[in-house]
Amino acid sequence: MFARSIIRIPTSLSRGFATHTGPLSALPAVLHLKTGESFHGRSFGSPKSVFGETVFSTSITSYTESMTDPSYRGQILVFTTPLIGNYGIPFNKTPINSQDVGVVLESEGIQCSAIVVADVAEKFSHHSAVESLSSWCRRSNIPGITGVDTRAITRLLRDQGTTLGRLAVGADVSAPAPASEQYWDPTLENLVDQVSTKLPYQLNPTGDIKIAVLDFGAKANILRSLVRRNAAVTVLPWNYDFNSIRDQFDGLFLTNGPGNPSQCMEAVLKLRKTLQEWDKPVFGICMGHQIIGMAAGLEAYRMTFGNRGHNQPVLALASSGSIKAGRVYVTSQNHQYALKLSDPFPQGWEPFFINCNDSSSGKRVWGVQFHPESAGGPLDTIEMFTDFVDECRGYKAENVQAPVDNTMDATKFMMEQPARVAVAA
Repeated sequence: MFARSIIRIPTSLSRGFATHTGPLSALPAVLHLKTGESFHGRSFGSPKSVFGETVFSTSITSYTESMTDPSYRGQILVFTTPLIGNYGIPFNKTPINSQDVGVVLESEGIQCSAIVVADVAEKFSHHSAVESLSSWCRRSNIPGITGVDTRAITRLLRDQGTTLGRLAVGADVSAPAPASEQYWDPTLENLVDQVSTKLPYQLNPTGDIKIAVLDFGAKANILRSLVRRNAAVTVLPWNYDFNSIRDQFDGLFLTNGPGNPSQCMEAVLKLRKTLQEWDKPVFGICMGHQIIGMAAGLEAYRMTFGNRGHNQPVLALASSGSIKAGRVYVTSQNHQYALKLSDPFPQGWEPFFINCNDSSSGKRVWGVQFHPESAGGPLDTIEMFTDFVDECRGYKAENVQAPVDNTMDATKFMMEQPARVAVAA
């Protein structure tokens, strides 16, 4: 016979399990889309109105990482997951050493222009949380809207494509929706220049190999993934003349970043010279992947609604290091542009990965449209960082130059050399 007892938790101890966010704003809010639709709800965070490019993410967790990802610069971010904010916000500072790069999240602050959620959590619970989502947004001067049907918004964006929008808060709600010409298009600006470092800086200077990083809007976990593999990292502005200092380094890394890659033609032309004259490993992610592809002669195009989420499957068309041909990898992605699959590819290049959902698309040069460092997302391809660092060490140890043999993919393009691979996904 079993006995059952009920343990009642005193109300005074409830805070140990969940922390109240405090009263949410009672201000009304409305999301206007340029295509004419409007969605009414209530605001949280900063009580201000903003314009932006309305996009959606299918990620279930890691809202903090998504919101601090510089690739979301200028965008109104719609979360398809209904409840957002339930585990709060951590203290966003770490030491700068061989294991960390100064922040817990992907940058020092929120990068998106606004967020849209079906239900913002009024309580949060996590051992590392120090404040609520609403409080963080308010402190960061970022508005949010809740109480809207994010399913309907997502269906619209999938059907008609990424759409310009305006989040109106408070008194602005009663004003008419903006005229078509009043919507601000962030892709017309060089967003990369806004988020890239202005001055070079170093991380883990005692590392055993030297990696130069061109910063197009780097996520912190990219830098963290390099320093934790004992690389000495020098972060450079996106348009830095790497060719003038390239012989000091064992490899080159091109990071993710926001906006239209055609705004970065200065970097494309400089990288083309690097690929023609330099024979050491190169790795590009997201925007960096697109820059490599354009330098190789491929065309970047704007996708209908882009790929944003932590569940994007890609098929490896070739083997390289930890990547095995024929295997499907689940990846984290955040991009509006991709490299166009063309037949024939530029001479010496061939596809490396392809997106299993939409076929958007790897010299020892890697270029992948996805994020192997995740943060958040799956770790299926995290060992690509190990592959890259090992290639750099191998080149340094051998001190020989292998003949160039390029390989590439339009969702992941790969330039294949005896000691190089480039992928684009």
